[in-house]
Amino acid sequence: MKGVYYMSRKCAATILACILILGIASFAMAEDDSAARGAGLWTFFGIAIACGFAIGVAALGTGLGMGYAINGALQGTARNPEASKKIMALMIIGLALIESLMIYAFVVCLIMVFKIPDLSQMLDAIVKSFGG
Repeated sequence: MKGVYYMSRKCAATILACILILGIASFAMAEDDSAARGAGLWTFFGIAIACGFAIGVAALGTGLGMGYAINGALQGTARNPEASKKIMALMIIGLALIESLMIYAFVVCLIMVFKIPDLSQMLDAIVKSFGG
């Protein structure tokens, strides 16, 4: 009975998080004619949040993948020491391919960052939105 309660609580927390994330999207799609909207301030915030999530997820995935690869290589070498050179070569190739996924995420984030509008326009919009 305890496991069912825990699972339903976990599902409820996941559903609530999804609703909150989707609810934030309505604010991003709302129309307003402020100077900040015209200067792309909301675009900047969206890009910053997206890049943060992308790098975080990519780092988590590559870290787990590399950990599992090294774990498997060490266990394979411990069980069959004669095949250690072949296992090491295959592990290094696998680690390079796993690391390339992180580099792809980093490149995509750099491309997104270069899509940020002009910084001086954004700073002017921020000052105007705070009544300065």
